[in-house]
Amino acid sequence: MKLKKLSACLLAVSIAAFSAPAGAAALAAEEVKAPSAVLMEANTGKILFQKNPHEKRACASITKIMTLLLVMEALDSGKIGLTDKVSVSEHAASMGGSQIWLKPGETMTVDDMLKACVIASANDASVVLGEYVAGSEEEFVSQMNQRAKALKMNDTTFKNCYGLDEEGHLSSAYDIALMSRELVKHKKIFNYTKTWMDYLRGGKTQLVNTNKLLKTYRGITGLKTGTTSQAGSCISATAERNGVSLIAVVLGCSDTKTRFASAASLLDSGFANWSVARPALPKEAGAPVPVRSGMAPMVEADVESGGSILVPKGKAGGVKYQVTRQQSVTAPVKKGQVLGKVTCTLDGSVLQEYSIRAKTSVEELTFGAVFRLLARGLLMAA
Repeated sequence: MKLKKLSACLLAVSIAAFSAPAGAAALAAEEVKAPSAVLMEANTGKILFQKNPHEKRACASITKIMTLLLVMEALDSGKIGLTDKVSVSEHAASMGGSQIWLKPGETMTVDDMLKACVIASANDASVVLGEYVAGSEEEFVSQMNQRAKALKMNDTTFKNCYGLDEEGHLSSAYDIALMSRELVKHKKIFNYTKTWMDYLRGGKTQLVNTNKLLKTYRGITGLKTGTTSQAGSCISATAERNGVSLIAVVLGCSDTKTRFASAASLLDSGFANWSVARPALPKEAGAPVPVRSGMAPMVEADVESGGSILVPKGKAGGVKYQVTRQQSVTAPVKKGQVLGKVTCTLDGSVLQEYSIRAKTSVEELTFGAVFRLLARGLLMAA
């Protein structure tokens, strides 16, 4: 058993060292007191640190990240609105744990329910939102699991939408980072996760954010805390500085102080060692591509650049760009068709790849196409 633990520890340390940029101080696994942890860069999804990332664990109210993701998607699609008034069911009002003591038949707006769910981690409000989106909590949980599968959250099974301990209700630090990354794409969520204090019921109910890093950590933007007897003290913490967006997930801490300290250490390491740079894409990447048997001799090319790449601090000048593209293409060519790619590398490792795509469509050279072109020309000349 001791040998097994030692091997696991050495593996975690080696992963941390590999993830750190050259010349930077690697964050050792033992420095992060959480049993399981992940540091991810949100824009690229790159893992910068991991410790037992796929260990299945109870995840407490971090569960609500998936609940909030489905609510945000319902808002964006127009299925529900922030000003919609929702009524509290008997089931929702019966929730234990963190709550705002909703009563059966009580009504609040979706906006207020979101405040309660995010800021106060209210289980009753979470169920109300789930029921409103899907018709029942059971159906909502089914949708949560479907969304988890789509995000390739292979370590996760949801049994409820709020996070109280339940047999089989499990996730992992890696999966939580995945769903956190998806949630923060919805910028509206920051209206709630960055709020320290708010009020409901005309000022009668005070909400204080459970994420104490809002008061102590520069650049913090969210995201969600959670604590139960089985899960321990957990957090998915998001922060942004100088264009670097980080997600630090820690699970199973012994207390809240350790939870916040571990998350802060992960974020500190990320900001200290990584930066973003604008890619200097070669001009030939966007040069027109010859078209064979087409109604036009060339097709314009466009590089789908993400706008920035994640690099170790001080190493942006060492990034190399390799252009791989077709010498020519046979018509028909469809707009958006892949014509090649640009690969960004640093010290032999791939940082990012960008697709080169056709800006326009080019028809195949046929009698019918030529006839249509001539007919258009005649009409314009008339």
